[in-house]
Amino acid sequence: MSEIPALLLFLLPLAYSPGPGNMVFAATGARFGLRATLPASVGYHLATWGVTVLIGMGMGRALLSDPVLLRAVQLCGAAYVLWLAFRMARAGAIRSSDSACVMGVGDGALLLLLNPKAYMIIALMFTQFLQGGDWVEVAVIASVFTLNNLVSFTLWSAAGDGLARLFRDPARARVMNLGLALPLAAVAIWMTLS
Repeated sequence: MSEIPALLLFLLPLAYSPGPGNMVFAATGARFGLRATLPASVGYHLATWGVTVLIGMGMGRALLSDPVLLRAVQLCGAAYVLWLAFRMARAGAIRSSDSACVMGVGDGALLLLLNPKAYMIIALMFTQFLQGGDWVEVAVIASVFTLNNLVSFTLWSAAGDGLARLFRDPARARVMNLGLALPLAAVAIWMTLS
């Protein structure tokens, strides 16, 4: 428990910087509003907690130690984020019927599972903060990590939602959609090259 403030300081730049998850949630918040991001956020953060516990208990070493498997996850994640960017770029103005395109719980979980940045952060976090390695310590670290990410994603989603209020008419919405799609595409390229 005494390590939690240090853990939060460690996670601050990692969780709040523009990565695949933050960009997707900002774009989704801008497109559909903060409330519409909740199902995907639930899926992402349930998957976050589960993957974090698995890595903390040592099961994630197989992924992190196999460069071919890690590269496959990285490329799949980049393709998924690029697909989301493509969908965002092609979107028009926000309409009430757009709710059918909102990301769901499964989409959120898939976003985490295909995010190699998350695996690296989790592994790095455990190398710095895991002392005893028992399941209680792993669960506490996983919970702090997951809740911190939840706050970050909620802030990014709310920022996107606030931005969208400025872009309700079709011409401005097109500009916003392209403006959000380009950073998503850049993140996908970064994921491919890193």
